[in-house]
Amino acid sequence: MAEHDVIELLTAQHGQIRDLFDEVEQAPPDKVGEAFERLTRMLSVHETAEEEIVHPYARRRLDNGQGVVADRLNEENKAKRLLLDLHKAGVDDPRFWDGLSELRAAVTVHARGEERYEFAQLRAHTSVVERRTMAAAVRAAESLAPTRPHPGTESMTRNVLMGTPIAIMDRARDMIRQALGKR
Repeated sequence: MAEHDVIELLTAQHGQIRDLFDEVEQAPPDKVGEAFERLTRMLSVHETAEEEIVHPYARRRLDNGQGVVADRLNEENKAKRLLLDLHKAGVDDPRFWDGLSELRAAVTVHARGEERYEFAQLRAHTSVVERRTMAAAVRAAESLAPTRPHPGTESMTRNVLMGTPIAIMDRARDMIRQALGKR
């Protein structure tokens, strides 16, 4: 059932993201880069799918949906900027661990806000069929989402217009790095 309900799917992904933060923090020095890449990818595809599928629906269906979503988008933008800064600096940068802690705090605040203010209302204002349909749409969006943070694309329109070309570039970059044995 959980994999068919969008709220359960996204909440489970929040748990996976927490686990990925743990993985980065506990990785041996030579594996931090790989663990950070997995975290980056998960955060990027997860947020894109929420921006394309969940937030537009919430805007229309929830009490004060515009405000609830605006708050989540501000949180997402902050987290994307932190993630992008970490990515640009790299895991060997002396500020990486402090930046990772700041990112983790921002992502935790964001996930709690979604679960408390957006997901709880979505559950109350949607049917099982709607949540299952949204779960399928989220999975499809994730399969086409960029694998790197792209601050400024926190809307369905921007993700639809820019997301596919950006995702193609990200995924091509990922394949090239993998082929060259780099992260």
